[in-house]
Amino acid sequence: MNPPRWAYWIMLPLAVLVWALTAAVLDTALLPTPAIVLESFWQSVQTGDMQYHLGVTLRRVIISFVLAMTLGTLLGIWMGRSLLANALLDPLLVLFLNLPALVVIILLYVWFGLVETAAVMAVVINKVPNVAVTVREGARSLDGRLEQMARVYRFSHWQRAVHVWVPQLFPYMMAATRGGLALIWKIVLVVELLGRSDGIGFQLHMAFQVFDVASILAYSLAFIAVVQLIELALLQPLERKASRWRTAGMHHA
Repeated sequence: MNPPRWAYWIMLPLAVLVWALTAAVLDTALLPTPAIVLESFWQSVQTGDMQYHLGVTLRRVIISFVLAMTLGTLLGIWMGRSLLANALLDPLLVLFLNLPALVVIILLYVWFGLVETAAVMAVVINKVPNVAVTVREGARSLDGRLEQMARVYRFSHWQRAVHVWVPQLFPYMMAATRGGLALIWKIVLVVELLGRSDGIGFQLHMAFQVFDVASILAYSLAFIAVVQLIELALLQPLERKASRWRTAGMHHA
């Protein structure tokens, strides 16, 4: 039995209500009311700061995401299909999976300086292992019977990739995509806080210096809203569309 429609949206208004009541009771600048945070947000919009820093952070997220997904997917498929590659690279994969993101960020800033390339590289290096591990499991689970069928019918490499590999790998790639987006934007904020002079992370750092909690919440909630919008407007429709295509591709194969 499906849950009622209201179950999908009721918790957010309740959370805002609890926040408003708690802030009103405590009456402290350390926990501003939703109205004060909204006012701070609007002031940032009027000055143009919100749009500028939000755009800068989104650019870094998109570049890092595309690079990490591409490299991680290729690495995961290679390791999943080659026992030798997996044996050689698995220790390095485990090492980077357990290497704290903060350490990678600091090292790259020390080695390359406080430059944009170092910032993006730090995010990519932190995310590639997670993508590779997820896609590797998908590559290992590819159906051998479909591979045999592709050989019998002499599928080209392109036909094999489109009709055999991608439909089977799609659930794993979507899991890596969703997890990747959630992780990458968090790492980008840390990268900006430590070594950039623009972006949401930089603004959070500046607000922290003067204990401006309203600005911290305004910038944080604005970026969370944008990421959620990407999920609803792009990832979920893509998943539905690609799921239909996946079924059609498997049937065609």
